[in-house]
Amino acid sequence: MKTAVFPGSFDPFTLGHFDVLQRALSLFDKVIIAIGDNKNKKTLFSVEARKAMIEQAIQEYSEKVEVMVYENLTIDFCQQQNAQFIIRGIRTVSDFDFENMVAQANYKLSPEVQTIFFPSRPEHSFISSSVVRDVLLHGGDVSDFIPKGMTIKY
Repeated sequence: MKTAVFPGSFDPFTLGHFDVLQRALSLFDKVIIAIGDNKNKKTLFSVEARKAMIEQAIQEYSEKVEVMVYENLTIDFCQQQNAQFIIRGIRTVSDFDFENMVAQANYKLSPEVQTIFFPSRPEHSFISSSVVRDVLLHGGDVSDFIPKGMTIKY
C-alpha cells in the first residue's frame, strides 16, 4: 500500500491544500494529513480546530484520507505511519528552494521516504494560509480561498 504524509500547520486549510490533496489521491492508496503541533509557533486556530476544519473539508475522501496531529520530526512521523512518501505543495521559487532543502535533509535521515512536489495550479498560486488569516482578521470573506463546505469560525 502506497501511503503519503501531507504535513503542515494548515492554519487554516486552504483551497490550495485541498487541490494538492485531490491530486495526490490519484497516486496514493492513503494520504495522512499531518498537522504539526509546534508549541513554539503562534497559530490563529487551535490544533483541535484545524483538525475539525480539515475533517469537514475532506469528508468525501474519508476512506482514503486520515487527519492526524504530530509533534515530532516529520520524517519520524512518516516512519511511525509506515509512509513511503511526503507530499509538499510548491507555489513559488522560494517555496521550492526551502522545500528542496528540507527534502534533502529528510532523504539523508531516511532515504526510503521520498518527497513528491506538487506545483500549484495558477488559480491557487496566490492562496496561502497567511493570506486567509489576514483576510479573516480584517473581517473579509474567505469563501473563495477555502474548500467548499468547510466553515471557519473565528
